[in-house]
Amino acid sequence: MITPTAWPAETIWEQVYSLLPDFTVEVLPEIDSSNSELMRRARAGQHEPTLLVAERQTAGRGRMGRVWQSQPGDSLTFSLSLPLTPQDWSGLSLAVGLSLAESLHPDVGLKWPNDLWFQDRKLGGILVEAASMGGRSQVVVGVGLNIRPRASDGLNTPPAALTELLPELTAPAALGAVAWPLIQTLKAFEAQGFAPLQKRFAARDVLQGRAVYTSDGQQGVSLGVGPGGALRLQTELGVQDIHSAEISVRPKT
Repeated sequence: MITPTAWPAETIWEQVYSLLPDFTVEVLPEIDSSNSELMRRARAGQHEPTLLVAERQTAGRGRMGRVWQSQPGDSLTFSLSLPLTPQDWSGLSLAVGLSLAESLHPDVGLKWPNDLWFQDRKLGGILVEAASMGGRSQVVVGVGLNIRPRASDGLNTPPAALTELLPELTAPAALGAVAWPLIQTLKAFEAQGFAPLQKRFAARDVLQGRAVYTSDGQQGVSLGVGPGGALRLQTELGVQDIHSAEISVRPKT
């Protein structure tokens, strides 16, 4: 693997330019939250597609309000803002996770709805937000990936690191690997939704066939995800489809 020593901003811009001529790449040494910044811009009427990389976040956010700690070199944290108008938003975070996993390593698994896992430990997470202003819809996709091993203090799930799979990997190299495929995936999702990705997601689904429990008190066996991205749960009351991304799902140990 060729490991770049600097952020591949120009290379990514060159890959994306023909599809999104007004696309920009920004790398900031420190910010509160890359997602918060791009959401602020979207609400202010700035709709240019933007990839914003934060070397350090002071108030990084994960799903359900969780804090995502970010230090230079230890993790890759970035957000991508795109005008997006899919017919159905269902399954978007699953599509993002699948794109990232496929770009990184065959052993990266996916835990519904938006976590990347390795050996039942968390490699990374995804936060998807949307803003609508003046009839225009803007999606902001935030990604946090553990590059190097990190402490597990205060975490519900033990962390894993991508350098366990790719020992020479750096944050810039990871960004170079995932950015362009992610944009292509988002544009394909806009046109076709999640259904064409269902089988590929199933191949990496770390919950399928396992006994799980949910944060709202349900228990059962995961049957995988449906064509709309819902988690299908076999319970004593029958098969339940879980759509809400506000529900957390964990395998039973």
